[in-house]
Amino acid sequence: MMQTIQSRFGEIEYDPENCLLFPEGLIGFENLRKFIVMPNEKEGPLFWIQSVDDPEVAFVLTNPTGFYFDYKVVPDGRERKKLGIGDDDNCLAVSVVTVPPDRKITLNLAAPILFAPKTNKALQVILEGTNFSTQTPLPEV
Repeated sequence: MMQTIQSRFGEIEYDPENCLLFPEGLIGFENLRKFIVMPNEKEGPLFWIQSVDDPEVAFVLTNPTGFYFDYKVVPDGRERKKLGIGDDDNCLAVSVVTVPPDRKITLNLAAPILFAPKTNKALQVILEGTNFSTQTPLPEV
């Protein structure tokens, strides 16, 4: 059964069955578990996820490999278990994007979100011992 929420995007109708589920929430937003992936209005690498639990909260995400080709995050067994996937199931790593007032966009490569399309579950993980930053600037084109 479809439900609606009011958000910065206006009224959104969504199917709770299709929600992106964060079993542990996001860092700093541990109580927010369900998100809607917003349809992309225009072509490009960025997309929004809108919180169902708090309509004030939305995040911009992107696939960082479009900018950093060598960026690879492989979930360990514990993370795969939380995502409800096996060793052979696909898992994508996406980054939270920050667009500050000066428009110098940064990616959080130190704490990627692992997304399992099979289960529609996602997990934000903190990479240990990495050179990646929570505010990695987009490469100059």
